[in-house]
Amino acid sequence: MTTPTQPKPPGALMNLWRALRSWRTASVALLSFSSGLPLGLVWYSIPDWMRSIGVDIRIVGLFTLAQAPWAFKVLWSPLMDRYVPPFWGRRRGWMAVTQIALGAIGLLFAGVGRHPDALWVVGALALAVALASASQDIAIDAYAVEVLRDDEQGAAVGARVALYRAALVVSGGAAITAAGRLGWPAVNVILGLLYLPVLLITWKAPEPEECTPAPATLRDAVWHPFLGFLARHRAIEILAFVFLYKFADQLTQALTRPFLIDMGYNADHRGIALATVGMFATIIGALVGGWITTLIGLGHALWVFGFLQIFSNLGYYFVSLAGGPVLPLMYGAAAFELLTGGLGTGAFSVLLLRMTQKRFSATQYALFSSLFALPRLLAGPIAGVAVDAMGWSNFFLSTLAVGIPGMVMLARFVPMGTREPVFTVEDVAPRPPLGAAQIALRGAAGGLIVGAIGFLLDAALFAVKTMRETKGAGFDLGAALGRLAHPASIADWLELGGIAAFAVISGLFVAALTAARRGAGRGLALDGSDPAARALADSTSEEP
Repeated sequence: MTTPTQPKPPGALMNLWRALRSWRTASVALLSFSSGLPLGLVWYSIPDWMRSIGVDIRIVGLFTLAQAPWAFKVLWSPLMDRYVPPFWGRRRGWMAVTQIALGAIGLLFAGVGRHPDALWVVGALALAVALASASQDIAIDAYAVEVLRDDEQGAAVGARVALYRAALVVSGGAAITAAGRLGWPAVNVILGLLYLPVLLITWKAPEPEECTPAPATLRDAVWHPFLGFLARHRAIEILAFVFLYKFADQLTQALTRPFLIDMGYNADHRGIALATVGMFATIIGALVGGWITTLIGLGHALWVFGFLQIFSNLGYYFVSLAGGPVLPLMYGAAAFELLTGGLGTGAFSVLLLRMTQKRFSATQYALFSSLFALPRLLAGPIAGVAVDAMGWSNFFLSTLAVGIPGMVMLARFVPMGTREPVFTVEDVAPRPPLGAAQIALRGAAGGLIVGAIGFLLDAALFAVKTMRETKGAGFDLGAALGRLAHPASIADWLELGGIAAFAVISGLFVAALTAARRGAGRGLALDGSDPAARALADSTSEEP
């Protein structure tokens, strides 16, 4: 009796080819175009519009505060995990709601285009665009986590970056150019109508193959995403890796423009290097990085691209030694640094999709992306102080050492040679469980400590910035603390609100970590799509 031979699994190239032809991949990529449209409007077009009609530059500067919802979107992401719109499902339903809102606001912008004196209306609409756009981003990211198969994620992330950047060009540069010929009312109508084909894509986009239930209560939607992730093996090392993986890259990019100015390159040279060459290098890097991740495996890609993006900073080191403008060297250094950064982004984006649990995809992905963005805020002041202390050449050499901790953290959960990371449940020694009040108390204490550290760090960064920008000024931490403690503008209040939000999230993190270290959340760590996991979650979760 012969045993039937098992069919040979498809190879990596065949998996990539199937992913590129998948409607799931195409849907996620095309929806990313919708994510980039409102960002270009708020970042570039509205400030340009306001300044071109003679609005005071101080007022124009206030319009940048409309960007705040993108930074705070994690605060309402649990609502989008918990509640399901009455049509098109939990993810596509929220996408449709936000896209309808964005289209309607675009048409309202057209209505005030002929009455630009109503600045408060323009400001309110800009804030509404940012709120709707940040909510759309939450829904699209969660949809990508749930709908994409593992072998489709690499192809999807590269296409997402490309179409996202294309949308920024459309709603930013192209819109400004068109407004000079057609006027802002017509341009705003066109931008608003672009959401109609996007809404059609949302309607026709496939539903996830696995049906993941929404959290039963709003408390579960807030608490379980923290507990479920922190019950995983090496959870702290994984979060540290998310924070550190691209920090060396972010330090370099924080001061690239001032560096090129100091090296004697004119505005044309800088624009070509960082805008034209940089944009294409980043897009190509993300596309190729995603494809290679599919071919060689996520673990191998994180290691290879991690080392490449660290050592790419040597290009700028050689530029600093040239002693004057050398265009081929500078263009090559910029292209290589941004290309390798794109490669790393491609692999890293796949990791974020893999480590996010489908049941809580809105909240967890928003948390991970916020943690990833945090080093970018710190990179500028740190880089400025470092350059002032050691000079450009030594600074770029020092970034090589800054990249090492991220690779050390990578080795903790993806040892070198591992093709695909596997996220398992943390084995904990039996310990007496804590009551809800005890967990809540530890979380509150952790939040207060982190909030105080954040307050001091923010004040120190402001003092450093003042010292660098004001000739003859010293490091005055007391004045910076006083400014932060007595907010005098909307921007100051937002800054203080950001610290408070960070403290609250950190408190939840400490409370969830305390519970997870005592065995809570083991079922949640297995993800909520499996009935056995849900039963185990119900029997082991502790709530503050």
